[in-house]
Amino acid sequence: MPEARAGAAATPAQSSKDNKGDQGTRSPDAGSGAAGRPRRRQARGEARIAQLLEAAAGVFCSSGYNGASTNAIAREAGVSPGTLYQFFPNKEAIAIELGEQLMHRWRETYGAAFVVSHIELPLDRMLDTVLDPLIAFNCENPAFAVLTHGSEIPGVITREHDILHASMLTRTEQLLGAYLPELPADQVARTAAMAFVLFKAGLDLVMEHEGEEREAYIRELKSVMHRYLEPLVCDTPDGVTPARVNTP
Repeated sequence: MPEARAGAAATPAQSSKDNKGDQGTRSPDAGSGAAGRPRRRQARGEARIAQLLEAAAGVFCSSGYNGASTNAIAREAGVSPGTLYQFFPNKEAIAIELGEQLMHRWRETYGAAFVVSHIELPLDRMLDTVLDPLIAFNCENPAFAVLTHGSEIPGVITREHDILHASMLTRTEQLLGAYLPELPADQVARTAAMAFVLFKAGLDLVMEHEGEEREAYIRELKSVMHRYLEPLVCDTPDGVTPARVNTP
């Protein structure tokens, strides 16, 4: 999907067609700024933008990206479509802005989780320290999953997510390499890739449930990760001192 481009001002007739595709509708305030970004950044406008993005997150979660529309987002925010168009030219621009904010917060989250100091912890505690903030972020921001999966998502979000994916996999490999320094590099790479896939699959199950059932799946995910990694901690190559382990 192409990124949003500045164009003609929106008319009432164009706004009424919003539910038919969000194609190119924009207001005089849209201007010719960077693609997909709101122009108005006055202090008064920041609160409105935050309100619209929060509403968009709810609509994207309930309807999916394709099923969402600017009219629905405006209703969720309690404003008119005309007010929304003062800040965002179309649905794609809203998704790009929201996606950028969420991915920035995701970088901060996994950056704090994957730190070398965690290798001093026993395996079970290290998993808690690394996984808990990652799981909490996704549970608190379900729109993140919506905006990072699916062929209909704007390309700029998909490209940024691919970069984040590669960066997170590298951090996983670095952490495991530091925790198991005697393992051959190729085995560390395979282990990191497998652990990464296990986490993503388990996270999908966690996100599908609520309350006590979600907590149960979080425990299952940690158990799977622990059982996968524990033999590598205990069964090290001949002549290698085993790393610390504290079995739950």
